[in-house]
Amino acid sequence: MLYPFLKKTIEAGCDEAGRGCLAGAVYAAAVILPLDYQNDLLNDSKQLTERQRYQLRPIIERDATAWAIGIVTPEEIDKINILNASILAMHRALEQLQPQPQHIIVDGNRFKPYGNIPYQTVVKGDGKYLSIAAASILAKTYRDDYMNSLDSEYPRYGWSRNKGYPTKEHREAIRQLGTTPYHRMSYNLTGDGQLSLEF
Repeated sequence: MLYPFLKKTIEAGCDEAGRGCLAGAVYAAAVILPLDYQNDLLNDSKQLTERQRYQLRPIIERDATAWAIGIVTPEEIDKINILNASILAMHRALEQLQPQPQHIIVDGNRFKPYGNIPYQTVVKGDGKYLSIAAASILAKTYRDDYMNSLDSEYPRYGWSRNKGYPTKEHREAIRQLGTTPYHRMSYNLTGDGQLSLEF
């Protein structure tokens, strides 16, 4: 069972999706749930099936006090690195929230201050707190939608299946076809230990 933070405060949970991918933007979500909110179906998005995630998305969007998605492009990732990009995506999600939170909880162990709002990082937080679990589901499903749309533009990389992650299929396609404008050129795209800046 996951728990809300039982504080009398407006709290946002944050999580990201796509950090380990070779292609595509990184997505983050920020979610404010009502105080003492409960939903026994909510869980870390990685513990749910694709169908369960998409069934939960409209429920989260309906029940949330506020929610938003933040996006950082592959070009930005290459300029500022994926850790900074993941945090920036969370900040972009947070700045869209109305009302603004009074406290932030973030999945993982790294974050940078968002204004003067206090925050707490929580390792495996998407399996512990409902608002982070909700954020993980929104970030994952919206990023999957995005990668499915890119697959129609570049169908030979298998993005509708691998969502840009470094599968054997994806890396072999890069070796054979080269890169696309959506690949992260600062990553080791072919898995050979070399950056792919020469493509």
